[in-house]
Amino acid sequence: MSENNITENTEPQEENLSEILQIRRDKLAALVDAGQNPFAITKFTRTAYSADIHANFETLENTDVTLAGRIMARRGMGKAIFADLADDKGKIQIYIRRDDVGEETFDAFKKGDIGDILGVSGFVFKTKMGEISVHCKSVTLLSKSLRPLPEKYHGLTDLETKYRQRYLDLIMDPETRRTFEVRSAFIRHIRRYLDERGYMEVETPVLNTIMGGANARPFVTHHNTLDIDLYMRIATELHLKRLIVGGIERVYEIGRLFRNEGMDTKHNPEFTTIEFYEAYADYNDMMRMFEEIITIFARDYLGTYEIEWQGEHINLTPGWAKMTMAEAVKLHTGLDFYSFTSAEDAVKAAASIGVKMPDGKAPSWGDLLYECFDQRVEEKLIQPVFITEHPLEVSPFAKKCPHDPRVTERFEAFICHSEMSNAFSELNDPLDQRERFLRQVALRNAGDAEAGMMDEDFVAALEYGMPPTGGIGIGIDRCVMLLAGKSSIRDVLLFPTMKPLD
Repeated sequence: MSENNITENTEPQEENLSEILQIRRDKLAALVDAGQNPFAITKFTRTAYSADIHANFETLENTDVTLAGRIMARRGMGKAIFADLADDKGKIQIYIRRDDVGEETFDAFKKGDIGDILGVSGFVFKTKMGEISVHCKSVTLLSKSLRPLPEKYHGLTDLETKYRQRYLDLIMDPETRRTFEVRSAFIRHIRRYLDERGYMEVETPVLNTIMGGANARPFVTHHNTLDIDLYMRIATELHLKRLIVGGIERVYEIGRLFRNEGMDTKHNPEFTTIEFYEAYADYNDMMRMFEEIITIFARDYLGTYEIEWQGEHINLTPGWAKMTMAEAVKLHTGLDFYSFTSAEDAVKAAASIGVKMPDGKAPSWGDLLYECFDQRVEEKLIQPVFITEHPLEVSPFAKKCPHDPRVTERFEAFICHSEMSNAFSELNDPLDQRERFLRQVALRNAGDAEAGMMDEDFVAALEYGMPPTGGIGIGIDRCVMLLAGKSSIRDVLLFPTMKPLD
């Protein structure tokens, strides 16, 4: 059987795959025997990209150009062939005629395969059908494709394959490329936004002797030389606030975090965040800055505040709603936590709407407020909203509100029932911070694997004095999901964590 008997750009049956692979290897062997090994070519200089030619056709018409890219389709098998060449900027049609390139080059091209990578030179023209194309004068095989691509009309439809073989997904689906262009542009946008405001970008350790900065289950590894266990970071917060103490008054870090928790459409074991901190600011400043980061990007890059996400129409127009956690619970459940005079009243009220405390956790007013929000309210938040004044029990690094010490100067931004950011007026009282660490240690000793550890060095840093500070953590992956209109975190990670096939 010859591979030429198989229709171009069709996905082979499983029983034919090994035969197709052998055919392509035989073609490579023939090229090598003829002294034409494509893998021996080290460099190819091009003068234009597909998008350049499409955008500047009137200037480039009848001008010679040199392109390189992957053959994605071809039409005609007589004395002339049209083919689609895909490069880093898009796709363009090329025209190869035997009389122009010579019989040997033309025959070699005919024997080639979809997926081969070529370098071509020729002049720009427009076909009778009005399609901008390149009339080739020379064709060079730069890399041989030894595996067939998926069928072009159906593309790569299996999600498992898209995530496991992202390189194949990028070849076949321009929308995937666009998603990661949005991601790259958004990260550049955040850097530019902060750099213009005098922030310094830094790097802090990924491996730590103490787990801290958030409540989460960590990954644990071992350092052989030191013979100690180390925790992969679950947050960058405590190191960045040490830098505030050290006098770097505006500081940020973009980096990977690692949490040994469940996986779903919003969670991957490793993910990307940015945390930034500003001395002499508070959580209201962080609120303003987060809204600006999202809305400016939507305006300038997407060209609109109106987007579709997870089946909902989202309006990102500046001026987002704000409400306290207690107000949100009252709005969506009818429970008024500020009317309760005891934890027992809160327990009864929470039970009346089916809210239960996690096993082994003693109920308090703050814990019950948080659980009512988490279990009954968060899923109902569609349009952008800042939920403020979180309970003290779930906010170990936030300052207490002056008007009510049961809650803190903290907010989380929610869009389409997804938490997008988390910010505080940072606690800078070392005595209070020590007490909160001790409460976390007690929870950990009682079996809560997500509770934090005592960090004596961080308390010592606060004892030297940290100015009033506003800080925020932003989930970059979720923001990209929003801005690119993707429903799963795996769609916005180039290489999401996958269970091994074996």
